[in-house]
Amino acid sequence: MRFEAAARQAARVAAALLGWRPGEFWAATPEDLRNALGLGLDGGATPATGELLARLMEAFPDER
Repeated sequence: MRFEAAARQAARVAAALLGWRPGEFWAATPEDLRNALGLGLDGGATPATGELLARLMEAFPDER
């Protein structure tokens, strides 16, 4: 996947799940996004489950 496609997809996820506006998305670091989605690996964070991944894949299918 090209960067621009991945960035658009990540921005849609941030908007849908976090309510982030474009400026908030672009001001965030990748780690900010991971942590906000609960995907951070900083000791106490819980990794994403297969159920969460399946829901995200259904909500944001790959554009082909």
